[in-house]
Amino acid sequence: MRTPRTRTFTGGLVFMVLAALLPLLAIGGPAAAAPSRAGAAPTATLREVTNFGTNPSNLQMYLYVPDHVAAHPAVVVAVHYCTGSGPAMYNNTEYASLADRYGFIVVYPSVTRASKCFDVSSPQALRRGGGSDPVGIKSMVDWVVRTYDADTGRIFATGISSGAMMTNVLLGVYPDVFAAGAAFAGVPFGCFATTDGSEWNSACANGTVIRTPQQWGDLVRGAYPGYTGPRPRMQLWHGTEDDVLRYPNFGEMIKQWTNVHGVSQTPAATDSPQSGWTRTRYGGTGDRAPVEAISLRGVGHNVYANGMAARVLTFFGLDSSGPTPPPRPGACKVTVSTNAWNTGLTASLTVTNTGTTTINGWKLGFTLPAGQTVTGGWGATYTPSSGAVTATNVSYNGTIAPGASVGLGYQASHGGNSSTPTSFTLNGTVCAAG
Repeated sequence: MRTPRTRTFTGGLVFMVLAALLPLLAIGGPAAAAPSRAGAAPTATLREVTNFGTNPSNLQMYLYVPDHVAAHPAVVVAVHYCTGSGPAMYNNTEYASLADRYGFIVVYPSVTRASKCFDVSSPQALRRGGGSDPVGIKSMVDWVVRTYDADTGRIFATGISSGAMMTNVLLGVYPDVFAAGAAFAGVPFGCFATTDGSEWNSACANGTVIRTPQQWGDLVRGAYPGYTGPRPRMQLWHGTEDDVLRYPNFGEMIKQWTNVHGVSQTPAATDSPQSGWTRTRYGGTGDRAPVEAISLRGVGHNVYANGMAARVLTFFGLDSSGPTPPPRPGACKVTVSTNAWNTGLTASLTVTNTGTTTINGWKLGFTLPAGQTVTGGWGATYTPSSGAVTATNVSYNGTIAPGASVGLGYQASHGGNSSTPTSFTLNGTVCAAG
């Protein structure tokens, strides 16, 4: 198995000092080898791929394919920090070694502009198909999918510092491409936005850009107007003493991604998996909750260390020797219909228990479209009145037997957008939409 080398970086946006080498577990059974394909890269070595597709900002693409790549492999896009490069991410993180073990493919985008920072600030970067770095990175993913018949339901992004900011951007502009992301010391989607061509936003970096969850969520939703499909899960890492991208950004990212997923900002679970770490999970209690956030007490901007990549894979669901299916809707189904007029609407919802056990007490989470505010309701209590709303059962309908349904609804005002709500969860479990 390939063993990662360690290196210390100074200067630029990140000072990365990697810790002791990740203790590597015994390799499980080999992944099924994919058939060779025209244009495929040599295995178990880092190779630059050229002419991979539309690339408006002249990024370089580096690729790592293990000797025993799985059939229909997952893809991990590992995005470097300012002053870094794709080869530096390859040499100084464990993703290639973990790919050897689990059979996925790693893409390492590499910036060619002088700053070696990713564009997370321009208007082009912050909208779907707008241009700049996200378009080039999506082209890399598309190339891997074509060349290796990769599993389009298991495409993931992770990054450090500038790469963490790009992870937020990728999940915002391409929610239909990425299943999940993991951001180490980043900022919320849209926080670094500028209009003067500058790559740096001091207000955001200093943690002084504070918005409501709804405002943060609207920035993400505005990157791909009209999209109503599932949103990528997000894992966030941040040090409390970060003096480059300051710690308040951690809380703002939690606000943003919980709102995007329509789940409560109150953690469903809190624990300390390692001394000095506080892990909170939102919208679920397991390893694949919609949002997971890890705060590292006393740690600065060099938040990434060896061993953390294995936890990323657990969150992604890639830490097994075979393909892990993407998260599926839970044992519930929600149907909704609306009746709108000039400035208002009513919405009727039916929640069905499609599982085999009785639900005793329920909370239905959903996201209201921008501009809508609940003014009244029936069959549940509704809080808050806009954004990520939670409808809680009332005394007479808290029990839902297998195969049974409950009806509820609300009246809302709107400013012109009378669309139906999205992102339904029942007691933190994602529901199918009827």
